[in-house]
Amino acid sequence: MDEQALLGLNPNADADFRQRALAYFEQLKISQDAWQVCAEALAQSIYSDDHIKFFCFQVLEHQVKFKYSELTEVQQQLIRETLITWLQAQMLNPQPEKTFIRNKAAQVFALLFVTEYLTKWPKFFFDILSVVDLNPRGVDMYLRILMAVDAELVDRDVVHTSEASYYFALTLVLNFQNTLLKDTMREQCIPSLVESWYQILQNYQYNNSELTCQCLEVVGAYVSWIDLSLIANERFINMLLGHMSVEVLREEACDCLFEIVNKGMDPIDKTKLVESLCQVLQSAGLFSIDQEDDVDFLARFSKLVNGMGQALIASWTKLIKNGDMKSAQDTLQAIEAKVALMLQLLIHEDDDISSNIIGFCYDYLHILKQLSALSDQQKANVEAIMLAVMKKLTYDEEYNFENEGEDEAMFVEYRKQLKLLLDRLAQVSPELLLASVRRVFNTTLQNWQTTRFMEVEVAIRLLYMLAEALPVSHGAHFSGDVTKATALQDMMRTLVTSGVSAYQHTSVTLEFFETVVRYEKFFAVEPQHIPTVLMAFLDHRGLRHTSPKVRSRTAYLFSRFVKSLNKQMNPFIEDVLNRIQDLMELSPPENGYQALLSSDDQLFIYETAGVLIVNSEYSAERKQVLMRNLLTPLMEKFKVLLEKLMMAQDEDRQMALADCLNHAVGFASRTSKAFSNKQTVKQCGCSEVYLDCLQTFLPALSCPLQKEVLRSGVRTFLHRMIICLEEEVLPFIPSASEHMLKDCEAKDLQEFIPLINQITAKFKTQVSPFLQQMFMPLLHAIFEVLLLPAEENDQSAALEKQMLRRSYFAFLQTVTGSGMSEVIANQGAENVERVLFTVIQGAVDYPDPIAQKTCFIILSKLVELWGGKDGPVGFADFVYKHIVPACFLAPLKQTFDLADAQTVLALSECAVTLKTIHLKRGPECIQYLQQEYLPSLQVAPEIIQEFCQALQQPDAKVFKNYLKV
Repeated sequence: MDEQALLGLNPNADADFRQRALAYFEQLKISQDAWQVCAEALAQSIYSDDHIKFFCFQVLEHQVKFKYSELTEVQQQLIRETLITWLQAQMLNPQPEKTFIRNKAAQVFALLFVTEYLTKWPKFFFDILSVVDLNPRGVDMYLRILMAVDAELVDRDVVHTSEASYYFALTLVLNFQNTLLKDTMREQCIPSLVESWYQILQNYQYNNSELTCQCLEVVGAYVSWIDLSLIANERFINMLLGHMSVEVLREEACDCLFEIVNKGMDPIDKTKLVESLCQVLQSAGLFSIDQEDDVDFLARFSKLVNGMGQALIASWTKLIKNGDMKSAQDTLQAIEAKVALMLQLLIHEDDDISSNIIGFCYDYLHILKQLSALSDQQKANVEAIMLAVMKKLTYDEEYNFENEGEDEAMFVEYRKQLKLLLDRLAQVSPELLLASVRRVFNTTLQNWQTTRFMEVEVAIRLLYMLAEALPVSHGAHFSGDVTKATALQDMMRTLVTSGVSAYQHTSVTLEFFETVVRYEKFFAVEPQHIPTVLMAFLDHRGLRHTSPKVRSRTAYLFSRFVKSLNKQMNPFIEDVLNRIQDLMELSPPENGYQALLSSDDQLFIYETAGVLIVNSEYSAERKQVLMRNLLTPLMEKFKVLLEKLMMAQDEDRQMALADCLNHAVGFASRTSKAFSNKQTVKQCGCSEVYLDCLQTFLPALSCPLQKEVLRSGVRTFLHRMIICLEEEVLPFIPSASEHMLKDCEAKDLQEFIPLINQITAKFKTQVSPFLQQMFMPLLHAIFEVLLLPAEENDQSAALEKQMLRRSYFAFLQTVTGSGMSEVIANQGAENVERVLFTVIQGAVDYPDPIAQKTCFIILSKLVELWGGKDGPVGFADFVYKHIVPACFLAPLKQTFDLADAQTVLALSECAVTLKTIHLKRGPECIQYLQQEYLPSLQVAPEIIQEFCQALQQPDAKVFKNYLKV
């Protein structure tokens, strides 16, 4: 072997050596006989370097995985002998191989097993067992090989290919092969393997915990697909239960028992198995949970108890379904007997232990929900679960609110699981849940000043969670059921009057605002509390809080709160607008002032201000004055900043100024979200203000600096103004379009086209002259970008072009679909032909089903408009020479994959196109297909006949389905 190249296998080697080693590996993979050199190196232990040994196994792995069928019988025998020789050497070596080498060797053994077991090496396991006997190093390799074989048979992932049908076929073949391998193993060797596992466990359980744990892992892996009676018998179970008392073995024994319990079987037998296990575990004292116990073991034990509980519940469900009420009742008693243990684990201070039992708890509540009446014990269980959930929802002292990491994220997920339990509790006993939450809430809020933050937070959180746990339509919690409405109303009144919003902890503050917004309907019942809550939002408790996180979330919640109150905000509008004025300051980069709110947060404040003005009961004149007061500072700042940008030399400063300009446009745009069909810009007298904004912002389009940022902002504003100002915006569109088409790139065009589509779809014939004028300039800009050369492997450039192509076709679809085909027709014969050919190309040549679908929609629309006897000169010829062939050539392409949903839609539109041609051209179309086109493709006469009959069916679905087949 190339010794110099092998030096690069060392992780500490420099980049050049590593590159050389990689190239050498690729070279050996292609070579016909390089694997033999590696096989010899392994069999004769030529190299002592671990990385070279691993490398040799990698070469062998590639040979077995991809090129094994190319080898002769003798060469295949050599690979088998090499592996056995290497295995024999393991028991004589002074030091065991590194773990990563043993694992790689096990993978190669497993690949060879999958390839040869059914044909050339039926004694695979017996040969390995005869070599390893009970030698600890040999046993270690034997167990690793077993795990690798299981991974091949059970966990094998098929590499996805772009051909979905190929992937499906490959999956079927592999599944069949794996089933055959497992069936053959069950017949020929599984009893012997199980016996070997028993011998290993018996021999090593007291003196080699590592091997014992490995063996237990193997038993757990195989038990899912072998005969359970081989494992679930007295000698095995007694040994496993014995391991439950040995500290170093009990975690793995737990997992092994879990797999046994998880095995599918008859419900009565499953109940007996679980009950017998439970009796032994209980008598061994394992049902008494001590908080001080080893948490790693308890997490596994909790998973085992969860498995046993869910197995019993699955049995109960099957027995009920089968009508075996006696056995179902026995199983229910067995379930009830585990609830005390479940509760001990659920309430455990370690969240992993608690989380592992939630499945059993959830399913148990589901059973109770189905029962007609609950016993006193069952009611007590429900209450105990409820108290456990309330306790476990509480944050602990270590939770880092300012810098949330992985532990915090895990607790948030755990809380979500607990919420599901709470929702299920509400289904079982809503009255009990409401009473329990009310009790906890009232007790906590009476003394919130002296109570720890986590208890105050969870009390408010529980009130918040009730809103989803006790569902009502449209948040009407304060009407209907009097008991519930009264309880919730009392709690909300306590929340807003207790002063708890001033609690000095971010979690409590946020929970307060979240809950106030969740129960916004409360303020329709008791509007006298609105000023109190508004002040909390506006002062140091909310938008001016010391924590940026609180300020940010409050900005969003304040916006929601104001929107929900609508007319009830009237008395406070001007006061609120005055109080939030400083929060809406545009912060130019040079003033060094750190704004309280980020620009994203300010968007919500601007939207809120817009909502307050638009929804007010003021006259149109007053609304106009207020809106002008709101937007004028933005316009003035915009003009100043744009001048500064034009003169800025430093690129960082240019970017900062452009961002600030973009924010100004965004804020103005956001205020317009307040308008609706009932409260239009015109009715509110605000058209003039927004037209002024347009005139202020549009000059930014001609700024040569930071074009992408500025254009993006102005484009978004134009989208909003088309909706709000309607035809009043039209005079501004030609000039804006002209600027946006200058020096544009793929992304600019891609984002500009939706604007033109919006104008076209909304104003239709009103904008026909404008569209006719800008149609070819837009197309030239698109074609210019699409024709730009790009590097072959530049994925991002290819994707940008694909997206631009889609946008182009979407534009043509909008024009034709809006009844404005004259826009295309009036571009001159040469240009019309060029456009039509791009659509044909899009339908056939590009493997992009989304674009293909759009192209066929365009073609069928054009045929509908122009395909009749009075259509444009030459179009009928174009239909037969190009559109009809496109309908056949596209589906015949190899890339046209009917396993893909978008491709199916493209085929459907292709069928519509053919139907439309037949509709417009009648018998002439059928004659052309029968006598000219289809015969030219060498289609058999009977198929032609069948095709034409399907095409002539009045029901379009018949032809679509025919085409699919």
